[in-house]
Amino acid sequence: MNRRRFALSLLTFSLGTLLAFAGCNNASTPEKQTDDKSPTKPTASTEKPKIALIMKSLANEFFLTMQKGAEAHQTKNADKYTLLANGIKDEQDVSRQQQLVEQMIAQQVKAIVIAPADSKSLISVCKKAIDAGIVVINIDNKFDSGVLKDQNVTIPFVGPDNRKGAKLVGDALAKTLKAGDSVAILEGVPTAFNAIQRKNGFEDAMKAANIKITASQSANWETDQANKVASALLTAHPDLKALLCANDNMALGAVAALKAANKTGQVTIVGFDNISAIQQLIKEGGVLATADQHADQLAVFGIEYALEMLAKKGSPADKETPVDLITKANLK
Repeated sequence: MNRRRFALSLLTFSLGTLLAFAGCNNASTPEKQTDDKSPTKPTASTEKPKIALIMKSLANEFFLTMQKGAEAHQTKNADKYTLLANGIKDEQDVSRQQQLVEQMIAQQVKAIVIAPADSKSLISVCKKAIDAGIVVINIDNKFDSGVLKDQNVTIPFVGPDNRKGAKLVGDALAKTLKAGDSVAILEGVPTAFNAIQRKNGFEDAMKAANIKITASQSANWETDQANKVASALLTAHPDLKALLCANDNMALGAVAALKAANKTGQVTIVGFDNISAIQQLIKEGGVLATADQHADQLAVFGIEYALEMLAKKGSPADKETPVDLITKANLK
């Protein structure tokens, strides 16, 4: 009997020990978490989107103002997006803009807001960005509608009506002239839609006032080129009463040409863009008028629309932004 009790006690002890050991082992080993219980990791959809701003020449005050406006907006909305701002060295460096778009595709940005140097040549690479799932917004210089149609791509334009803005400036000039007077136009890059539209707006105003456009030449948006073109026009057409410049940089070149020809005050100059140097000349009487398309907000309008498109995934559509006549009477 004693032996049996002893054996039974030993067996009970052994089983208890094993169970206790097993219980301790389970308590010290955490249960493997399922995917549902694992900590949430940031995903592409919860991260701040990267938005690229690709501009034209940063040697042009207009685009520096545009960049500063965009950076100020991003600072106020730092929790909503990250900004990558880029520009080119001169107004015609189309290949560099194409490279910048390629770089932004490689960096997997969520949206590209672009002021194209050329209305046709940048469409193919922007289509490539769209095919990669990137939202593309066109600002400042509108893409060519025919090429967009040929490539079966829709890219919304967010910006002013350049023809309307140029006509406002031309109408202001016409009030200082009389029917039959001769004027000349300094055009932007001939392949740029906004250059074409501004030329058309100037022509609309001059035709309505029966003022003769004696010459129209491109100075490619550049001050130095405008100086040379204006000098040649003043020599070839000594009866010119005004120079209508498709941007303010060219207006600065025209002002310098007048000074060199001792014709300051004899030929009226108008521009487009409302940069600070032109504002001072308007105050002094060296330039009659310009158009303000609100450079500090132009990229912001595009960025805000890009954010809207990313959030709502809606169908893209053009959006017209303000353009205003600036003269000495309303210059702040």
